Amino acid sequence: MNPSQVEAYLHEHIPLSAAMGITVVESSPERTVLEAPLGPNLNHRATAFGGSISTLAILTGWVHVHFRLRSEGHAVHTVIHRSTVDYTAPITSTFRATCERVSDAPWARLCRGLDRHNKGRVHVDVQIESGTAHVSHFRGAYVALQEADG
Repeated sequence: MNPSQVEAYLHEHIPLSAAMGITVVESSPERTVLEAPLGPNLNHRATAFGGSISTLAILTGWVHVHFRLRSEGHAVHTVIHRSTVDYTAPITSTFRATCERVSDAPWARLCRGLDRHNKGRVHVDVQIESGTAHVSHFRGAYVALQEADG
């Protein structure tokens, strides 16, 4: 799926993504980048709300895992299992989350789990930037479940 198709999917199936103004900048097996404007994601201090930062990161990791699996022919449901977020600086403008390609060994374990047990798990890292500043780091574990009819 191209970025505009992924964005339409998110806005339809996860309405919060539309309310946050999230756009899909890039979506490929190599890299996923999502972006959000500050306006709808403000907190009481006129900086980005921590929940919005976390949500953008979760969605970025989810898009990366889910659509890469789909592109490789796996019919799956993908869910977040566990996550941590480190907030290192306040965000005062548009913010962008980037998830780079999961390396081969963990990806192979995920796929083996799907093939053998209809379930697999993988960890991803997402970097959040605003302008040229690194402002947050996210680490998440995603579980993929083989669809019953897939």
